[in-house]
Amino acid sequence: MKFILSIASISLIVGNTAAICPGFNFGIGNVQPLGNGFNRWSVFDDSCNVVDSLTTNKNPCTQGIFACSPAPILFTGYTNTFTGLKYACRTDSRSGKCGGTVISVCCRNDGK
Repeated sequence: MKFILSIASISLIVGNTAAICPGFNFGIGNVQPLGNGFNRWSVFDDSCNVVDSLTTNKNPCTQGIFACSPAPILFTGYTNTFTGLKYACRTDSRSGKCGGTVISVCCRNDGK
């Protein structure tokens, strides 16, 4: 019986590591308030590793890393700060969470 429970536990753990944005390169998490007017937006890979982020007390849409839609504001683009590659972003019903951070949009390089 202990062996069966161990396999069930492993299956549960593996199930939680599923892709956050299937078919996309990255996911952008919801805002994380840091205090004193500063906020952070983390960019995650499909394994929930933070691979980029923006921390600012200004409008994230004017800081060069994210492109945004008109109201209601959503991130529509992401520019990787390390490579300069641009990614198109959109909401996706298959997006999930990384830890306690909800993924707000998924981003894919469409060859631009």
